[in-house]
Amino acid sequence: MAMATTIANRAPKVSVLLCFSIYFALLSFSCSRVLGQSSPVFACDVKRNSSLASLGFCDTSLGIDSRVGDLVKRLTLQEKIGFLVNKAGSVSRLGIPQYEWWSEALHGVSYVGPGTRFSNVVPGATSFPQVILTAATFNTSLFEAIGRVVSTEARAMYNVGLAGLTYWSPNINIFRDPRWGRGQETPGEDPLLSSKYGSGYVRGLQQRDGDSNGLKVAACCKHYTAYDLDNWKGTDRYHFNAVVTKQDLDDTFQPPFKSCVIDGNVASVMCSYNQVNGKPTCADPDLLSGVIRGEWKLNGYIVSDCDSVDVFYKSQQYTKTPEEAAAKAILAGLDLNCGSFLGQHTEAAVKGGLVDEAAIDKAISNNFATLMRLGFFDGDPSKQLYGKLGPKDVCTEENQELARETARQGIVLLKNSPGSLPLSPTAIKSLAVIGPNANVTKTMIGNYEGTPCKYTTPLQGLTASVATTYQPGCSNVACSTAQVDDAKKIAASADATVLIMGADQSIEAESRDRIDLNLPGQQTLLVTEVAKASKGPVILVIMSGGGFDISFAKSNDKITSILWVGYPGEAGGAAIADVIFGYYNPSGRLPMTWYPQAYVDKVPMTNMNMRPDPATGYPGRTYRFYTGETVYAFGDGLSYSSFKHHLAQAPKLVSVPLEEGHVCRSTRCKSLDVAEQHCQNLGFDIHLRVKNIGSISGSHTVFLFTTPPSLHNSPQKHLLGFEKVFLTGQTETLVKFKVDVCKDLSVVDELGTRKVALGQHVLHVGSLKHSMNVRV
Repeated sequence: MAMATTIANRAPKVSVLLCFSIYFALLSFSCSRVLGQSSPVFACDVKRNSSLASLGFCDTSLGIDSRVGDLVKRLTLQEKIGFLVNKAGSVSRLGIPQYEWWSEALHGVSYVGPGTRFSNVVPGATSFPQVILTAATFNTSLFEAIGRVVSTEARAMYNVGLAGLTYWSPNINIFRDPRWGRGQETPGEDPLLSSKYGSGYVRGLQQRDGDSNGLKVAACCKHYTAYDLDNWKGTDRYHFNAVVTKQDLDDTFQPPFKSCVIDGNVASVMCSYNQVNGKPTCADPDLLSGVIRGEWKLNGYIVSDCDSVDVFYKSQQYTKTPEEAAAKAILAGLDLNCGSFLGQHTEAAVKGGLVDEAAIDKAISNNFATLMRLGFFDGDPSKQLYGKLGPKDVCTEENQELARETARQGIVLLKNSPGSLPLSPTAIKSLAVIGPNANVTKTMIGNYEGTPCKYTTPLQGLTASVATTYQPGCSNVACSTAQVDDAKKIAASADATVLIMGADQSIEAESRDRIDLNLPGQQTLLVTEVAKASKGPVILVIMSGGGFDISFAKSNDKITSILWVGYPGEAGGAAIADVIFGYYNPSGRLPMTWYPQAYVDKVPMTNMNMRPDPATGYPGRTYRFYTGETVYAFGDGLSYSSFKHHLAQAPKLVSVPLEEGHVCRSTRCKSLDVAEQHCQNLGFDIHLRVKNIGSISGSHTVFLFTTPPSLHNSPQKHLLGFEKVFLTGQTETLVKFKVDVCKDLSVVDELGTRKVALGQHVLHVGSLKHSMNVRV
């Protein structure tokens, strides 16, 4: 999203401050009235205007298509055009108020986007960890649970006039390059994890009790597609043409979006700023009408990223005139423009014969159908499902506890020397807490944030258990000059030292990609010198979205433990302390590869190829294809317990039935097209016994990877399934995976066609390997 933070970050805070000053000066006066409406926006208010009851689109007994058709035929062309933009026009003669489509809920209800704000009525909302850390939980039920809480808080805020019903979240782009400033917003580098996260979070946001077509709030999967560069060495997202092979597109970039639409039934998809293979995504009929609406059967609307249409006209100069740009976007399948471009240029495009009114009818019909599924045209929301939700349902204790639990489950223990973690809260009499991120608040919630219910900083979390001494060590994360001596002094006299380092939005953010993977400024110097001076265990905590090359710390025996905590949300400090003091046994796993600095020295961010190229020395990307050394690998993460796997059931041979006369019955084939006839019910079960062989209870993520036969440039391994289980000490459980041969054991060939690879597949679980043969 463009300019989101500059538009929205200031105004809401001014509102809240204004609220509180008025509130304290005039206790009897309602601040929400001063700031504007305190009731929700909705259409068909028959109580206020009884004549609306006779209009077909206000008749809830009719089907949505009939209601939408009735509404569209009543509108003039100018009125229709008013419904193509995010600040949708009002039609008072039909009882339709203005509606703002743009709200955000990436990891909690956000003030980014004009559709939502906070006031003294609802001063904050639950701020969950940034998505990359939630993904590190590998807990699919949690993804959905967070979505349910966020949608409940959103509905509660809608009911008091502070929020909309349409949320442009989640971001499910693949975290392809470690330098990307927005990787923090995503579920990581793996297509399966991103798919499970996207569809799970969407279901949590959207699913409406007892109504399969209705929506609690409308989610939006973004940014479609192959979007993962913001601003790197002079190349920005507004001018970038992502050159992507058909194989990489269908194998890596598209699966999360496909899952979002098909498995999550998402109400919206947002097209991105960049071009893909020379075409702006928001003007590409193959990608929009062809794939999203055609192949995947989107039930909802397609929206542009903010000013995307303006961008492809002005920055990319894709069309000669603004009217052509408007026509191309609408004809490609765009329904809604975030921005004002379609509002300004569509009428001229119609009059110039570039697009007909029927195409506009189609676009606004998709938008209206979404609002109808949300109940926007059903009259007074207080009489509807969710109508009783209000401020009491936001920032509840349960919701805040879920934010803390998510952070605990996501925190990844990367290194732990014997005798280091967990620290004993009784044996440790003094703890040195050092680092620019040790006492931060806003840094913990990352971007696309809202005002949280409250904050617990890392320092506050640690101080709640033991006596602490604190030195920031650097004035900010840029750490141009480290106060090494002051930090060494407190570390030398403490029983243990916790260094809380890393990044914030000044280092990695929307419109800000990194150039290198080193800790910023003099952070490395500070860590190394403090470790040297410390007498007890030294715990390095990295707060960041992307990974760092911390090889220096990994190999330094004086640094006894390393934790990655993402941007851990409003309760991040409490969760960090829970893990450090052993109140919680860490179970997070890295959702992305941590590369050495040497990797980015030789790989330009603009190279979209996932697969390695031995001819040029290009090493490939992500754990699926990267052939080089890593600092930490995808899926890495330790526990205070140990877990053992035992394969209880898996086939050695899988036969694919072929119809009579199939060419592969008489010819030796290396792979088969994924086709309906031989794929139906073709699957098997894998059973694993998992035992906690330690004494400490804890959760454990079981990863099932597969290495396919090496054909069609297939991945060296890919994630087939994952399951998170909780086990008390010395107990075991059975974990079952259902493997669908055509879905899970297929690879995408060079032309983008999915094929079942014939030959030997190797399944991996931890250190276990199991070979099986797939044949006809």
